Amino acid sequence: MTLRLAANVLAVCASAAFAGAMLFIALALVAYWKSLSPAAFVDWFAANSHFIGRAMPVFILPALLGLAASAWLDWQAPASRWLWLGALAAILAVLAVTGLFHLPANARIAAGAVAPDDIPALLDRWLWLHVARILFAFAAAILAILAIAR
Repeated sequence: MTLRLAANVLAVCASAAFAGAMLFIALALVAYWKSLSPAAFVDWFAANSHFIGRAMPVFILPALLGLAASAWLDWQAPASRWLWLGALAAILAVLAVTGLFHLPANARIAAGAVAPDDIPALLDRWLWLHVARILFAFAAAILAILAIAR
């Protein structure tokens, strides 16, 4: 297996796996969270959210590595390079949304710093921005596939 093939496989698989993990969060966990009372949700989140946070680097770090390596290896092929850079930008957009909204919101929820009446609206906003992260991650995987197909 060549370095290029290994980087390409890592880029596609890790980006798609990351999107899938976030899709699971949206479809299963957020649905569960919304079924709870605000107090029960905050209790659950404070006790368990660290498990989710601990799992995400397992997906994001290989995706970043595979995408960056693939972009570097295809740097002399402009059409592929721009697709790789687009895929990398999509994953960086996931990180931006995460850092600007989700991490601070998660910390506030886990600390019990959100009023119970504000939980439903915050969860709705959390979900819509999470959907954006899912779409960015799937876009990264699709752009990576297109770069390989060039």
